[in-house]
Amino acid sequence: MKRTLGTCYYPEHWPREIWAEDARRMAEAGLTWVRIGEFAWSRLEPAPGAYDFDWLDEAIAVLGAAGLKVVLGTPTATPPRWMIDRHADMLAVDVEGRPRKFGSRRHYCFSHEGYKAECAQIVTRLAERYGRNPHVAAWQTDNEYGCHDTTISYSDAARQAFRGWLRARYPGQGNDGDIEALNTAWGNVFWSMDYDSFDQVDLPNLTVTEPNPSHVLDFHRFSSDQVVAFNRLQVDIIRAHSEAPIAHNYMGRITDFDHYAVGADLDIASWDSYPLGFLEDRVPATTDQQRDYARQGDPDFQAFHHDLYRAVGRGRWWVMEQQPGPVNWAPYNPAPLPGMVRLWSWEAFAHGAEAVCYFRWRQAPMAQEQMHAGLLRPDGSEAAGLDEARQVATEIAEAPDVSPTQAPVALIFDYDAEWAWRVQPHGRGLSYFELVFDTYRALRKAGLSVDILPPDAGQLEGYALVVAPGLMHMPEALKAALAQTSAVVMMGPRSGARDATMRIPVPLPPAMPGLDVTVRHVESLRPDTPVALPAGGHVRSYRDVIDGSAEVIERAEDGLPAIVAQGHLMYLAGWLDPVAMGRAVRMACERAGLATRDLPGGLRCRETGAETFWFNHDTRAHEIDGNTFAPLSVTRIPKP
Repeated sequence: MKRTLGTCYYPEHWPREIWAEDARRMAEAGLTWVRIGEFAWSRLEPAPGAYDFDWLDEAIAVLGAAGLKVVLGTPTATPPRWMIDRHADMLAVDVEGRPRKFGSRRHYCFSHEGYKAECAQIVTRLAERYGRNPHVAAWQTDNEYGCHDTTISYSDAARQAFRGWLRARYPGQGNDGDIEALNTAWGNVFWSMDYDSFDQVDLPNLTVTEPNPSHVLDFHRFSSDQVVAFNRLQVDIIRAHSEAPIAHNYMGRITDFDHYAVGADLDIASWDSYPLGFLEDRVPATTDQQRDYARQGDPDFQAFHHDLYRAVGRGRWWVMEQQPGPVNWAPYNPAPLPGMVRLWSWEAFAHGAEAVCYFRWRQAPMAQEQMHAGLLRPDGSEAAGLDEARQVATEIAEAPDVSPTQAPVALIFDYDAEWAWRVQPHGRGLSYFELVFDTYRALRKAGLSVDILPPDAGQLEGYALVVAPGLMHMPEALKAALAQTSAVVMMGPRSGARDATMRIPVPLPPAMPGLDVTVRHVESLRPDTPVALPAGGHVRSYRDVIDGSAEVIERAEDGLPAIVAQGHLMYLAGWLDPVAMGRAVRMACERAGLATRDLPGGLRCRETGAETFWFNHDTRAHEIDGNTFAPLSVTRIPKP
């Protein structure tokens, strides 16, 4: 696989006189891709129907003349001010009923038909003009769907669209839907919540106490489908005029919409990787971990998203924005240690990235992101990250291509399960994402490479171990696939705990073929009352109290089963802390015939077809398998 580098550039921010010099310097630094245009709507259409593409024509020509390839973004994340005058009700509304005002970005509701028509118009103009341009080699739709909590809107437009979505989900005779089917599915007999028509169904906010969890889960599904439809609208227009691949740049730990469903319409999944910013506000980490990796980023968070977006892109994925220095938006914004920009870049390539693009080329001297570093400072002088980008460019030009290979372990990640946990966490702060990430971290600390799979993957052949934590709803097809695979399967807690309508199913969960386990009841645990395991570690946060004839592998100190197994199926009857989770992973690997390591600190490895990559995120050296790995280093060891 050919690896390339790129950057993000905003020619509309800078005088035309410096464009050619910037392009020359980009090419000399070894960059291939330049993403432009994704925030430029007010300069492309300064007034309704009055278009100005001359500057964009020139910018693309200048970049192309330097040998650079353009990723052209659609500007729909930043509708101009005149758009609000034209569609005053297009603004998203937050959970408290307040409109999200103009003055930054992502100020639109996915359900507003007038705004979608405006988006279709500007995307059509761009696709018609640049669809065959030889320098436009890829497209990006919008920018960072879901960032700033902008997926879910409680607007009038969302209310009307939700009612239509429900009619389709609960169909009856004709086009009106079956309101009794909805009442039954949601259990609306409880608290006299029955509806007589779909026009009575409101959005699940501002209720006296918690709304019906079935109602909320369907609203999450609807909101996700609105993102999918919004993205598909743009993709269909671009495809009618261009054969260049289309991407979207997802974010870290944004789970409000189904990325697999959006990705099904795209050619490339990309994501925006900010290791230091994410460590402070998105990574499940202790205060000590945040301090220890404040200038390196969490050793597993970036890798998790690399593996996730490889699945979303069905093998094709990029880093569209890679942090090159301090950012501006986290609670604290330190600079990366020397060598980390290079390490992050190589880590992405080791996980299969086709391209890594640094955000941004020139640091902005104005507005919200003026404290966000680029490869250049605002005066054009070089920032620290540029030297490391040059080093990576030289290395990828000299190095053999990374050959992908299937990992021995599959980890199933399900956005619908994330929404179900969010709707009904059963304990303060409990999160499906954090459960999955804890599991992923344990797998990586055991020295394992991981493929992340969607819940409908079906194809589990070739994996020695399949891990499926916390899947609240498990369709029968998934249960059958897990029961029939030759791999060892490790699941739980909360596996199969709800049906598709958020009801407790009968037979009681997990109702897994081949596994005689029944959840008698569940409990969430206070942070200060974990239940100890005699072999070390604890059950924390969440616990399934189970019955059945499956073999008990470990019991908690109170005598209740903590880990059970039957045949190739293992069930974790609780959320295990790192010590216990590490041991459970080693048990599963032993059953699967997989060798494990006990990697120290921030040392991690990634297997590819021809070599093993080692990444040391620590400021001290580590030795393992007879090899010494220097601090903050990338080491590539060819396979025999």
